[in-house]
Amino acid sequence: MKKSTLMPLTGALAAGLLTLTACGATDADTPEAEASEDTGGGEWAECSPGAESAEVDLASDENTDITIGAFNGWDESFAAAHLTKHVLEEDGYTVAVESFDAGPAFTAVAGGDIDFVMDGWMPITHEDYLEQYGDDLETAGCWYDNAKLTIAVNEDSPAQSIADLADMQDEYGGTLYGIEAGAGLTRVTEDEAIPTYGLEDWEFAISSTPAMLAQLQSSTDAGENVAVTLWRPHWAYDAFPVRDLEDPEGAMGEAETIFNFARPGFAEDNPQVTQLLKNLVIDDENLASLENVMFSEENFGGEDLDGAVEEWVGDNGQFVEDWKAGALG
Repeated sequence: MKKSTLMPLTGALAAGLLTLTACGATDADTPEAEASEDTGGGEWAECSPGAESAEVDLASDENTDITIGAFNGWDESFAAAHLTKHVLEEDGYTVAVESFDAGPAFTAVAGGDIDFVMDGWMPITHEDYLEQYGDDLETAGCWYDNAKLTIAVNEDSPAQSIADLADMQDEYGGTLYGIEAGAGLTRVTEDEAIPTYGLEDWEFAISSTPAMLAQLQSSTDAGENVAVTLWRPHWAYDAFPVRDLEDPEGAMGEAETIFNFARPGFAEDNPQVTQLLKNLVIDDENLASLENVMFSEENFGGEDLDGAVEEWVGDNGQFVEDWKAGALG
């Protein structure tokens, strides 16, 4: 991936947490994952996207000035925020999207300075913030439940599981292409996946996210097998013919769920917008497609995010209709 047009993520969480960050618009940011068996999170982890869906009537909310927080460098944060901005503005709302690092964003929501954030990863990544600010936050549903670290290959390659790679060095040139040395994804791959699946004889090519994506593109364009470290959500799943390898030993960690968290009193002030948030369900296909239009170099490249969303909605109008009707779940 290229240098990010969004600010990089800062503000590390406590040691031992899975601080998986989704890559920035142009991906200078990297997944900062820490492997952990602690699922934690309590009630915050118990959510199924769309479980509280119902039809909305946005015109009935009296408060029409909305501010949404988005996390610097997290593609899905800006994708969800600008998609919501588009829908609300179509119904006459005035909406601003403000960018924050994760910690300041939770502080701003809890303090009532912004209305909501749509990128709370639970039960691990943002657990510390929920412990600190949970009494001053309102949950407004969750919209994605497959946020995780992966090892991916081209769709037509022979491996189905990470375990298959040990006997398939020749098929993939004996190389697993990684990202930055300091990324949590790199550490998890090096310390967990490689020894778990006996890949010590493979070359783990640690370089950068742009280099990994360039290799992914060149290999898939050439019809060659390739194995890379990746994560969901990511626009590469829409831009390239790739799929995840199964991880039967769970070496890459478990999937997390992405929540909406609102300021105190928001549900009372904006019951219909709150319901809209609860209705939102974005599956892997739609999320990768939206992010691809917004952030890939071949499309908007992280520029004019509102224009990118408008283009995507123009091609996916039924999604918005189903969202308002509570029919995405």
